[in-house]
Amino acid sequence: MRIATYNVEWFSSLFDDADQLFNDSGWSARYDVTRAQQTAALGVVFQALNADAVMVIEAPDQSRGRSTVAALTGFAVAFGLRTTDALIGFSNDTQQEIALLYDPQVLQVRHDPKGAFTGMEGAAGAPRFDGALRIDLDVDATEDTVVFSKPPLEVAVETKGGFAFHMIGAHLKSKAPHGAKTPAEVLRINIANRRKQLAQAIWLRGRIEEHLSASTPLMVLGDLNDGVGLDEFEDLFGRSSVEIVLGEGKASRLFDPHAKQALSRKLGAAPTTARFWIRPEKRFLQALLDYIMVSDEIRARGAQWRIWHPLDDPECWTNPVLRDALVTASDHFPVTIDFDESS
Repeated sequence: MRIATYNVEWFSSLFDDADQLFNDSGWSARYDVTRAQQTAALGVVFQALNADAVMVIEAPDQSRGRSTVAALTGFAVAFGLRTTDALIGFSNDTQQEIALLYDPQVLQVRHDPKGAFTGMEGAAGAPRFDGALRIDLDVDATEDTVVFSKPPLEVAVETKGGFAFHMIGAHLKSKAPHGAKTPAEVLRINIANRRKQLAQAIWLRGRIEEHLSASTPLMVLGDLNDGVGLDEFEDLFGRSSVEIVLGEGKASRLFDPHAKQALSRKLGAAPTTARFWIRPEKRFLQALLDYIMVSDEIRARGAQWRIWHPLDDPECWTNPVLRDALVTASDHFPVTIDFDESS
């Protein structure tokens, strides 16, 4: 069994309002890449992954007149993928959905949101992800209300071999300091946005603990972006969203080997899953942003992780077609986990 997570940069911009691929010479949302070039590159990558399911982060838009499922299934047909079905949970208004593209011959899946519905009034603990969380963000004895701009996708899964587990696809991201006019305003907004992101991580961790307490095999995957260039805030807050989601102290833990390696090495090389061009500095910045975190039940099934990095993975590097496609397709690279799905 192979499961992947893949953040496809502005996947939505490759489709028209009828959910059909443009596949033309118009510019994509990626710098200096046409829609046809990005589309073809994504086809190469998805074919090479040959995954039983892909948690697509920044999936095509779900809105009035546009369908994430139609866009993804049409993409699968265009490239002859066996992942012919798609699933979406709670949509959002960012044009960057979270969706599961999967092989219906291998997996049975359904959207399975947990927690109480709260609406915008919110509740403490771990309410349903399309509601709101009430939490004190700044220790002022006053509750704040936090929402997900991209509600995590909760999926109940059963494999052909009879293994049942849950997946949670997530995209946690600290917003840019829009509207800031001075360095002081940039700092203030950045800190406020980082607090909200950590609150979302606490909310997600609450749901994780519910599953772990029930001994539900669990996989949490996606982009847990602590924010490029925001490392200076780790000392201020004392922990990252990755550490919160994995589990801290005596809490039951999830496991991801790349997260473990990065967190154990404050200095020295660490795995990376994304590559961004920093225009003012005229260089690339690499970061570890994409994870597949699993409970012990999945890890014990011979789990093997892989980052499909075009420069770091030998098989990707020595395959020029795949290597170039990975660079062209997105600023993130896929992460996969292989495990035994038989009961």
